[in-house]
Amino acid sequence: MLERLAGNDALKRELGTALHSGRLPHAVLLVGEPGCGAGFAARCLAADYLYPAGGPHAEAVLKGEDTECLALRGEGASGQIPVKRVREAREAIQRSALSTDAAGRVLFIYGAQNLNGTQGSSANALLKIIEEPPEGVLFLLTAPSAAVVLPTIRSRCAAYTIAPVPVADCAAHLRAERLPAAAAGELAFLYEGHIGTALKSWNDPPTKAALGMAKTLCGYAAQGDTYRALALLTKYERDKGGLCGPAVAAGPAVQRGAAPPCLRAGAVRRPDARGCR
Repeated sequence: MLERLAGNDALKRELGTALHSGRLPHAVLLVGEPGCGAGFAARCLAADYLYPAGGPHAEAVLKGEDTECLALRGEGASGQIPVKRVREAREAIQRSALSTDAAGRVLFIYGAQNLNGTQGSSANALLKIIEEPPEGVLFLLTAPSAAVVLPTIRSRCAAYTIAPVPVADCAAHLRAERLPAAAAGELAFLYEGHIGTALKSWNDPPTKAALGMAKTLCGYAAQGDTYRALALLTKYERDKGGLCGPAVAAGPAVQRGAAPPCLRAGAVRRPDARGCR
């Protein structure tokens, strides 16, 4: 299934070789900016690990529906992974029998940086099982950067980087997802090969609306219409969640001379680590 991951040919060869030779580490950290496909890459690797011959079970892994896969994610307003969930997953792995259909079991930790609680209790709970892994269990962690993962977790993983794909390849992928050619080309350019972000901006109504508002702001800036630009920015300020995130990620493309005509001379920028500023 790794072949379904767009681009990243060297990475796919390296992971494929390690998997087929039996040298794949039991804990793998896949690092990539949001929208690059680190989560999808993790599921592809899990499918190849659990079901080398492919088939319906492997497809279920890609959809997040296979019973041999457990997943941890951030929860609540804090976005942290609760220690309770880690302990539940640890118990499920240690006490349940392996299926005869699968080669092992996989535990996904999506957003491993969210193990960074104030006391590190979630990380400590996970560390115990990573250090003494049950037979056949593969740990697949994702994070936007290796630097944001606690050193105690990071040091026990083999880290691999997922990169954005070239713009042309991204556009082709979006067309394969049945986006109109014009929209595919524009979104691939704006989001600089981040397929996941581009798809979200097309399929998610609030994100799509936010991108439209960002384009409108760029138009006002290009026309020197300060009044309407400020009025729109005031609306953004009242509803920050509607603009912050994927929509303003188009900023660098807007500022480049090669930007689509409707976006040239704009002033939208990417959000910093704290959000829109």
